[in-house]
Amino acid sequence: MDITQEQWWQEAQQDSNAVILDVRTEDEWNQGIIPGAINIDIYKGQGFIYQVDELDKFKTYYIYCRSGGRSGQACNLMQQMGFAKTYNLVGGIMEWNGPVVMPEEK
Repeated sequence: MDITQEQWWQEAQQDSNAVILDVRTEDEWNQGIIPGAINIDIYKGQGFIYQVDELDKFKTYYIYCRSGGRSGQACNLMQQMGFAKTYNLVGGIMEWNGPVVMPEEK
């Protein structure tokens, strides 16, 4: 489900089951992330499916990418895989007005 950044961030902060998922490439990830995010690159295709399949399907996923397209695809895929709650950040990190931090070294 697409939601506005205000709603996305507010709900992610108040939700004890929240997982912030960044589906961009590693190069994009290294340019800055939304605090607390984990990274699984949707361009990895089957690798993305394998990694997502290991996640807890009962948690709530707040998903973003650069502009909202890939994260929308990720939401649809994850719903097909049995994830009940996935929220897409409309406009992605390009339109994000909230906090951005540099990721820690992997």
